[in-house]
Amino acid sequence: MSALGRHVLAEFYGCPEKVLCDREEIKQLMVEAALEAGAEVKETVFHQFSPQGVSGVVVISESHLAIHSWPEFGYAAVDIFTCGQSVDPWVSCNYLKAALSAQNMSAREIKRGIFDTHLDHKPAVVNY
Repeated sequence: MSALGRHVLAEFYGCPEKVLCDREEIKQLMVEAALEAGAEVKETVFHQFSPQGVSGVVVISESHLAIHSWPEFGYAAVDIFTCGQSVDPWVSCNYLKAALSAQNMSAREIKRGIFDTHLDHKPAVVNY
């Protein structure tokens, strides 16, 4: 069976509150995590909440990385979804664990778009 993509759902615990409150630093770390895995970054959107917390998305050619932080709990929820075979979401996940100075991490991978046939991911162009 083939899958269109791999989706890693990660939870980071014991992160420094200062990092999880800093929109620009989180944005930089998320972009670096994508690049570290070999992804092609297309766009970013990050929002700083008041009084604290950051949510953001890095859109990559291969799909996306998303984060939501709760600084008051030292916690961040991260989704890393990659399509195709060229980008390993675990590279980004492990990069972020270190970059966010997480004391603990819980993560699992879900296969997305599972088919009983071989997939090249990019369908042939059909001219009508």
